[in-house]
Amino acid sequence: MADLIADPFRAARLILLLRRQGIRDDAVLSAMETIDRAVFVDPGLSELAYEDTVLPIPCGQILPKPVVVAQLLGALQMSPGKEDRVLLIGSGSGYMAVLLAQIGRHVWAIDRYQKLVTEARARMLELKVENVTLKHADGLNGWPEHKPFDRILLTGAVSGIPEKLLEQLTKDGVLVTPFNRTGQDQVIRRVTANGREVDFQILEPLPLLRSGKSDAL
Repeated sequence: MADLIADPFRAARLILLLRRQGIRDDAVLSAMETIDRAVFVDPGLSELAYEDTVLPIPCGQILPKPVVVAQLLGALQMSPGKEDRVLLIGSGSGYMAVLLAQIGRHVWAIDRYQKLVTEARARMLELKVENVTLKHADGLNGWPEHKPFDRILLTGAVSGIPEKLLEQLTKDGVLVTPFNRTGQDQVIRRVTANGREVDFQILEPLPLLRSGKSDAL
């Protein structure tokens, strides 16, 4: 993989900010300190890449705040040693896929927008990331050809956990998603393959994850 170590001062400042906001997962922090967020946004936004702010990407999508990215990745509780097989639903510009690739063995990433998949593939080639496979599809159907997965992460909110995704977990697998509770605020929901659910605070709500595959973009 290409050397992705970003500006050490700005990276260290971001990691300090994340620690102050309660992020404690060392594997997640190490990945976020190593991977340059600026690579995954328009060059005109590169100065904002190390700020804890939402950034726009094509197709009306967003790159969430770093603290929210860290919360989602931390909720996966991935095992050390790059052993986990991960399914990512909503790959966007590829940032979260590359972070997961630093921690897990292989990442299968899906997005409903062909433009985002094409651009993310180009980034993977440029950065020499070899353990990410991308597909243009409806992510809520999962990727049954490559099941079972140790971890499944949804990057947009849902109000119900798709049974098709739970069926693609290993017996010890975990699914994590932003979740809109009826009449309540959004949370991060962690669901095990046996149906046990735990909710965590999310510091900023994320948009709904849309179903279907976009044919226009």
